[in-house]
Amino acid sequence: MLVGMTEPRPRSVTSKALAVLGTFDAAHSRRTLSEIAAATGLPLSTTHRLIAELVAWQGLTRGADGRYEIGRRIWVLGSLSAVSRELRAVALPFMQDLSATTGENVHIAVLDGDHALYIDRISGRRAVPVVSKPGARLPLHATGVGKVLLAYGADELRDRALQRLPRLTPLTVVDPKRLTRQLDEIVAHGFATTHEEMTPGSSSLAVPVFDRDDRVAAALGLVTASTRRELARLIPAVRLAGRGISRMLGSTR
Repeated sequence: MLVGMTEPRPRSVTSKALAVLGTFDAAHSRRTLSEIAAATGLPLSTTHRLIAELVAWQGLTRGADGRYEIGRRIWVLGSLSAVSRELRAVALPFMQDLSATTGENVHIAVLDGDHALYIDRISGRRAVPVVSKPGARLPLHATGVGKVLLAYGADELRDRALQRLPRLTPLTVVDPKRLTRQLDEIVAHGFATTHEEMTPGSSSLAVPVFDRDDRVAAALGLVTASTRRELARLIPAVRLAGRGISRMLGSTR
């Protein structure tokens, strides 16, 4: 070996695990084992072992198709970041006012891979039982907030979603053409609605929340009993809350 030169230090287990997590980004939110191995340059057996440990730790989660995506444990850590804290802190007063005014469940969600990740929820005094809670990841095509995030999302996201539309209730929209029309209408009108598509007996209404760059940073939603009232009557209140959060985040919309 030449004088003054040193052998490269072997990669630690920590650096290898971070390399695995680092292969995920906005353009690659879901990856196969072989894709992760290729992106990290690690042997397939090593990658498989690291992924198994990350799945057990809930840092990654494995979908039904065998692809991996970022797990809930990473969200918990991410919720401690300044950006997440800012969104929750800004949104909370508006969510509380909206829930107090309507008596309904109010929640806010962000895009997490191909799902809507719920980061906060206020339970109303007349709230119906819901599956959304902080840390929950629900399908984009069957929830109000999910449809908003999908409607304003990248074309790649929409293409992936339209290829997988599982039926969760008898009223879940599973026809790609019909969902595409709905998504276009959401962008045109600025709000989304669902009727018993995620949970029987519940309807939802959601609007986009824009950041300082006027990009959709989150979706604000409200859930009510399907038999309680028409969602159209709630649109102005939800829009007002969404607009307030957006402006506090620096949006000019």
